[in-house]
Amino acid sequence: MIRRSFLAALAIAAALPLTAWAEAPLKVVATTGMIADAARQVGGDQVEVKGLMGPGVDPHAYRQTRSDIVAMTRADLILWHGLYLEAQMEGFFHDLGRKRAVVAVAEGIDTSKLHAHDDYADKYDPHVWMSPALWRDVVVEVQDALTEARPDAADIFAANAQAHLAEIEQLEAYAGQALASVPENNRVLVTAHDAFGYFGAAYGYEVMGIQGISTQSEAGLNRIGELVDTLVDKQLKAVFVESSVSDRSMRALIEGAAAKGHDVGVGGELYSDAMGEPGTYEGTYIGMLDHNITVIAGALGADVPDRGMNGKLSAGF
Repeated sequence: MIRRSFLAALAIAAALPLTAWAEAPLKVVATTGMIADAARQVGGDQVEVKGLMGPGVDPHAYRQTRSDIVAMTRADLILWHGLYLEAQMEGFFHDLGRKRAVVAVAEGIDTSKLHAHDDYADKYDPHVWMSPALWRDVVVEVQDALTEARPDAADIFAANAQAHLAEIEQLEAYAGQALASVPENNRVLVTAHDAFGYFGAAYGYEVMGIQGISTQSEAGLNRIGELVDTLVDKQLKAVFVESSVSDRSMRALIEGAAAKGHDVGVGGELYSDAMGEPGTYEGTYIGMLDHNITVIAGALGADVPDRGMNGKLSAGF
């Protein structure tokens, strides 16, 4: 009887799908959409990822909610950006790190590659996702964090990371080609806040933000006045709004230029601190940057593919 029961149990087990025997997915909480996407790309079906900050959310001002805290206390791994991006949450993460696996994935980047912060002498510009070359370093940090949390899936994470890094390399090549085709005198990027410094450095663009690196800095009348003069002097025709920042100051800039007889339009909306809607191409890191590159290059005079590098952008330009 015992032998028959044992054999019956084995037969039932053999009939079950392999997923029934698989280890449960690693529960990962990520602060920004960009980090959440990297965790999904590298983790694949080994992870279950929750992103805290959705489309249009400003990470500079974000504070953890009660549901965020519950999610993080139940997670196997918490990934945050660091470099003072989530300034309102930094103390919380340091405290949480005493009890949970908490990793600031952007702080693994060699500081020699980083730009100094506008407002803090000992801090750096956190907007490293604007440079595919820098974001590759973050993807590797995500891979390392996942591997430490689940060592038996190291080979899976390595293969997934290599595939995603190849996509980022393709994106970087497209960016170089599209942005280099903008006439040199048009290579000036005026945005709501100074989130595009690494982008400008990578592709040879002058970048000007109404606000500083953090959206918490004030956009003074003097700054708007200076930018109006720049628009007029350089005869720039396009400025850019951001999905996660109010366009109020940008509208003031356009009106100020109009008062001086110079017509400036909105070249498009860029993703600066948050990605597009979940489930869309723009809701991935590759799609976010493809959108930005295509919109910027097209508005400033380049001939770009109507729907971007992969033909997947949700709207043509």
